[in-house]
Amino acid sequence: MAGERQADCLFCKIVAGEVPATVVRETETTVAFRDINPQAPTHVLVIPKVHHPDSASLAAAEPQIAADVLREAGAVAADEKIEATGYRVIFNTGSGAGQTVFHAHAHVLGGRGLNWPPG
Repeated sequence: MAGERQADCLFCKIVAGEVPATVVRETETTVAFRDINPQAPTHVLVIPKVHHPDSASLAAAEPQIAADVLREAGAVAADEKIEATGYRVIFNTGSGAGQTVFHAHAHVLGGRGLNWPPG
């Protein structure tokens, strides 16, 4: 069920401390950690501690926690010193868009030029 920890979810296991991650920020509702396959010099994932399969379902069910994820994405950019040079926040939704872990998460990317359009 959405909102509850999922035993087979990698990100739920990171939240529970069962799988190691390089955590850079943590709040009551979110965890931010370095991506294991970085696509830019700064590549941090910000996840809600509650399980929802994607950003749309998170926003519909728990809009305050969705806002927390976005706020933490900005805080990560500030901590990583990329807010002045620019950064990108990406929510992939569905396997066709590249989502591989079906627990809502934001990618914070920066530290290099980010071309447009992406993909």
